[in-house]
Amino acid sequence: MTKIGYARVSTIDQDFEIQQQRLKAEGCAIMRAEKVSGASREGRTELATIIEFMREGDELVVTRLDRLGRDTRDVLNIVHECEQRGAFVTILDPHVSTRGEMGHLILTVLGMVAQMERRFIKERQREGIERAKSAGKYKGGTIKIDREKIREMSNSGVGVTAIAKAIGCSRMHVYRVLELSESQP
Repeated sequence: MTKIGYARVSTIDQDFEIQQQRLKAEGCAIMRAEKVSGASREGRTELATIIEFMREGDELVVTRLDRLGRDTRDVLNIVHECEQRGAFVTILDPHVSTRGEMGHLILTVLGMVAQMERRFIKERQREGIERAKSAGKYKGGTIKIDREKIREMSNSGVGVTAIAKAIGCSRMHVYRVLELSESQP
């Protein structure tokens, strides 16, 4: 019976140290962390690894539900996959566990709230952009990484991990840039 902690942040410039400290204080023997969006399961290799290696009686621990996922279906699928392996899921804030039936109900409701919150955030963002555009103040997002340098490094044989470290972005971002340049004529 092992407590496995999972920490996640959405962007490369965010830090998951506070999450890791809390998971360690909770007694997690193993901790995995990744910098990837929680909007879907795509690209969340650390979470996939945890679930794959979970055994009967293990417990997946996250600090907040939105660290596990922002879509109700994804959260419930993760819980289901853990339970298929005889494992449990525990959220620390608010403290909810799938060890009991009430935990399933609360997780479902919290998952729905997280999904709704994500939709509200996107809606407010769209409204703000539209207001800024109509006022002539919106210039769009700025490019923060040098896509051309990524292509050059790749063409000279540098690996994706090394490129990501040199540029200061995720490997997934490097793959996206390279994929985009392959699809363009």
